[in-house]
Amino acid sequence: MHFDIGNVEAYQWALAILSGMVIGMSKSGLTGLTLMFIPLMAIAFGGRFSTGLLLPMLCVGDIFAVAWYRRNADWKSLLKLLPSAVVGLAVGVVVGGRLSDTAFRYLLGAIILALLGLRVWEDVHKSQPRYPQARWFAVVAGLGAGITTMIGNAAGAITSIYFLSMRLSKNSFIGTAAWFFLIINLLKVPLQVFFWKNISLGTLTFNAIMVPAVAAGAAIGILAVGKIPEKAYRIFVMAMTGVAGILLFIL
Repeated sequence: MHFDIGNVEAYQWALAILSGMVIGMSKSGLTGLTLMFIPLMAIAFGGRFSTGLLLPMLCVGDIFAVAWYRRNADWKSLLKLLPSAVVGLAVGVVVGGRLSDTAFRYLLGAIILALLGLRVWEDVHKSQPRYPQARWFAVVAGLGAGITTMIGNAAGAITSIYFLSMRLSKNSFIGTAAWFFLIINLLKVPLQVFFWKNISLGTLTFNAIMVPAVAAGAAIGILAVGKIPEKAYRIFVMAMTGVAGILLFIL
């Protein structure tokens, strides 16, 4: 796919800059904003092109998040999730061109809302479930995250539920997610370059121009998250995850 930066129109630049700031905010802790920048970029550049433009921007956001929260990662939870997520990436490459956008959105939305409902039920009833520590739970979450991030950069809601189930603190939640997505998104780059062919020198030049927007969003996110108490942050993540799941049915 050919991308000519000289043909990018003013409204596309505006939506891309807004998306870059939202990416930075999301990566630095205001999680749940993912489904804001995905449709914005799809509107501006089309589905397949937008994923190629988004991925390097996401990597930049991941780098900022890791730089700030690198010491807060829970590596035990992270390493349980990564192997199956890598397998999920491979599955996503294969099925990415076969699954319609509508089917993908409905399936992802149903999974997110079901898992979130279980999480809310447990919080309300103050139960201590055993499944978060079970190996199968990490495998299922990892596969789901790998497939959905490969197809539509939309794994944030699934990983949020997984890390919430691990009962991570606010900073550990953000730091673990930052390392997870940095690793996964860097692995996705060659897959999209060689299999989907939607990353090129032209798209990377465009991404370089977007770095300040991502950096500004990251700074806003870090400042905002620092003012949110632990319990309120957990509620915020769950609420935004629920909004994300619902939006998948109506966008």
